[in-house]
Amino acid sequence: MKRVEIFAAVSIAVGVAVLALKYLAYHLTGSVALLSDAIESIVNVLTAIAALIAVRFAAQPADKEHPYGHHKAEYVSAVIEGVLIVIAALAILRAAWGAYQVPRMIEAPWSGLALNGAATIINAVWCAILLRMGRAYKSPALAADGYHLLTDVVSSVGVLAGLALAIYTGITILDPLLAALVAVNILWTGWKLMKESAGGLLDEALPEEMLTRIRAAIAANAEGAIEAHDLRTRQAGPMIFVEFHLVVKGSMNVTQAHEICDRLERAIKAECNDALISIHVEPDDKAKHSGIVVL
Repeated sequence: MKRVEIFAAVSIAVGVAVLALKYLAYHLTGSVALLSDAIESIVNVLTAIAALIAVRFAAQPADKEHPYGHHKAEYVSAVIEGVLIVIAALAILRAAWGAYQVPRMIEAPWSGLALNGAATIINAVWCAILLRMGRAYKSPALAADGYHLLTDVVSSVGVLAGLALAIYTGITILDPLLAALVAVNILWTGWKLMKESAGGLLDEALPEEMLTRIRAAIAANAEGAIEAHDLRTRQAGPMIFVEFHLVVKGSMNVTQAHEICDRLERAIKAECNDALISIHVEPDDKAKHSGIVVL
């Protein structure tokens, strides 16, 4: 099992442990705010399962039916996570509305807060690990799981602080209001997650900073060519796809043109390791006198 899959599998175990602690906190107190936190943890477990399935599928090598690989499976997982987050937020809003209509005193408050606080600490530690590993392995599924946990941590801290205030002041309406705020925060996170994942599914170009580095690598290493134009890029999980047209003299033989292409591939891969590069060589009468000028 690859490291990405291991982290995705551990996320499930962490999510189940945190869910158990948060549900016990709700059971002790009857707080709808703590219930909202527990509902979000249910989504954490479901999204962790979706992430594990996605990274396993994405890790499969390219085949006849999928010649470019299965990397986009991770973006599908991230979209599913976004949908689940929205569903959880709606469920929390429903529970908050019920508690607002029929307020109730919070029972065994400090024991519940202690349990929820322990669960929050576990989530915070694992969130930091997932975000770091998501960046290190360029895994959208792990990164999405990490950002979702980050939202959970932030909302949990807010719930803990708000409930402590509600217990201290005796203002019972703070409980459903806190739950509603958690739901709104979750909705915003779900929207951002789905928007970012849709960009990967729709083959958005690489960030401008990376494009600048690729253009510079081409310009500095295409000696012998005339120009490069029609640069196109996209990313699917950890894999980066780069393609462009390279204009050379019409009298240049295949071997010379191939040597330039090899040099360009090495230079581009020095900027982005996991890159699949396609270069279309054209004679000088195809020059557009635009695009990347060879230095």
